Amino acid sequence: MDSALPRVSLRTTYSPPRIALMAVGVTAAWILSVSLGAVLRVDPGVAKISLIVHTISLVAAFGAVLLVDWVGFLWLISRRKLVETSRIESAAMPIIWGGLAGLLVTGALINPVMENPLTIIKMCAVLVLMLNGILLIPCMRRLNSMPAGTRFSDVPPGMRVHLLICLAISQTCWWTAMVVGFINSTDLF
Repeated sequence: MDSALPRVSLRTTYSPPRIALMAVGVTAAWILSVSLGAVLRVDPGVAKISLIVHTISLVAAFGAVLLVDWVGFLWLISRRKLVETSRIESAAMPIIWGGLAGLLVTGALINPVMENPLTIIKMCAVLVLMLNGILLIPCMRRLNSMPAGTRFSDVPPGMRVHLLICLAISQTCWWTAMVVGFINSTDLF
């Protein structure tokens, strides 16, 4: 059985206009969520249920991101093959984007305190991580089209830098949003 993944044509599947359209789409969804969160005041019971679903969405999406990043790191240090990383990334994408969608929907329903600077930081971190994920798609498709035995050192230097920068942005934004959300929910500050 061949362990190589099928090659993906970047020009037809993930062209720059399509990536731009996806970026506009996630930005519009974010703006809608933030706008609704600013004007809606829901019943405390609805807000509590929304917070539970918000937390589940966070666990699902961030857990999948951590798994993908961990296996990617193992590939980086030659402990895993590219094909393993590619398969996990492909399987995790619906969980990550589904979790993000859940975060946007429930984030508007948890009665966010928009005057709190930490809330603004959290919301901006979520927007940046979504845009980072969109901008990572073409790079990941190029990576996934490489032979299954490709090592990190075989990847062109510019692409390696792109992957590492996207990883740093992703982790920074996820941890920022998570820590700020925890602080906001416990009234520590």
